[in-house]
Amino acid sequence: MSPQEQLQQWISDSSNIVFFGGAGVSTESGVPDFRSVDGLYHQKYDEPPETILSHSYWEYKPESFWRFYRDKMLPLEAKPNAAHKKLAELEQAGKLKAVVTQNIDGLHQKAGSEKVYELHGSVHRNYCTRCRTFYAPEFIRDSKGIPRCTKCGAPIKPDVVLYEEGLDQDILYGAVRAIRNCDMLIVGGTSLVVYPAAGLINYYSGNKLVLINRDPTPYDGQADLVIHDSIGKVLGGITL
Repeated sequence: MSPQEQLQQWISDSSNIVFFGGAGVSTESGVPDFRSVDGLYHQKYDEPPETILSHSYWEYKPESFWRFYRDKMLPLEAKPNAAHKKLAELEQAGKLKAVVTQNIDGLHQKAGSEKVYELHGSVHRNYCTRCRTFYAPEFIRDSKGIPRCTKCGAPIKPDVVLYEEGLDQDILYGAVRAIRNCDMLIVGGTSLVVYPAAGLINYYSGNKLVLINRDPTPYDGQADLVIHDSIGKVLGGITL
């Protein structure tokens, strides 16, 4: 039995699947990956992206933060790919119970997924730091300099987890519960090197742990099935 056939059989036999994904799920939609060879970490800026995308940088160098953010972090034209679409279909079929994602682009929701735990937040939510008025990403994209609240004038902050910030505990606990209770865990498009997100895989105690990634990960030896290929190609080939 080929790895693809094994994956198909396990999905057919499972009724409580959780998908845990990272940047590789969205690169096939044209969203840049931080750590790939052609990702943001390998492009040239005055300061590294992990410095620019930190809470202290947002606070003390907001003009530079927002210039980078608008340029690189708002892929609003990106469309869901085969992986996003298949996961939404699996949820609608009652097989997939949750998506846990490290991505902030909202493509899972665009594809139709409803139960999505966004560990690192979303560019689609932005709030005034004083009165909490909500702002859509288009407002951020079209604003100039430091985006400010039209009601009270205070700075607006994207609802994304910046470096130096902790994860939302309610979202984290929800993701842990989903992974702990599932009968099949599919991990895709992530190098599994960013913590605490990567550590979530350890909450799974079943015998159908699937890793789908173009490159090897530190957890390949623990998986029940490893497929080194395109996440869109692999999931797109699944039939319901």
